[in-house]
Amino acid sequence: MRCPTVAAPGQLRAGAAAAALLLAGCAAGPPTATPRVGVGGIAVVGDAVPTPLTALPGRPDEGRRLVIDRQVGLCLLCHSGPFPDVRFQGDLATDLAGTGSRWSAGQLRLRLVDPARLNPQTLMPAYHRVDGLTRVGAAWRDKPVLQAQQIEDVVAFLQTLR
Repeated sequence: MRCPTVAAPGQLRAGAAAAALLLAGCAAGPPTATPRVGVGGIAVVGDAVPTPLTALPGRPDEGRRLVIDRQVGLCLLCHSGPFPDVRFQGDLATDLAGTGSRWSAGQLRLRLVDPARLNPQTLMPAYHRVDGLTRVGAAWRDKPVLQAQQIEDVVAFLQTLR
């Protein structure tokens, strides 16, 4: 399932409402049995999407902006990290500090594109997968939460967190 509150940037303005909806039912469904996921048949190899989704490299500064943005990615709703300037960080998920040391770019990419592939019980929404999801509002159906370049930007930023 995908959480409609994070599927359409700019659609939601209240962080508390986002938290309630996210925690009420944003667990992604079970991973698909096929070796490909996402928009345009993104190849998964082991526990990673090794090939970047775009020809342009990710921009770490833009990735940081997306991570801390409370209307787009909502990452800090559940995660915390080395963001002293950002108040009210989450404590439900992995601390993002050291992310670039723990996982490769490909591993991070899969965790963003389709985290249920690694953990079927995850609460984290699939930020780029659009197929096989349930309970997705009509306005958000067949639309990824983050576009391919945004995924690459977030991956580039998370890689800087060592």
